[in-house]
Amino acid sequence: MRLVLARILLSPITSWRAARVVARSGGQTSFDVAWRQVRLAAHPDELPYRQYGHRGPKESPAPREAERD
Repeated sequence: MRLVLARILLSPITSWRAARVVARSGGQTSFDVAWRQVRLAAHPDELPYRQYGHRGPKESPAPREAERD
C-alpha cells in the first residue's frame, strides 16, 4: 500500500490516468500495471526502470562471460 500512496503523492497525474485505465478495464488491470503503462506512454525513456522492476528476487543481470587468458 505504501508504493501506491507514494505514486499518488509524487505523480498525481500519472496516478489519475492509471485509475482511469483500471476503471475502463472493469478491474481486470491492476493499478500497478496500469500505472506502469501510463508512465511509459508519457516517459518512454524510463523503460529500463520498468524492466528492472519485473525481474524476480533471485534473478540477476546477465552474467558476464569469464575472461579467457
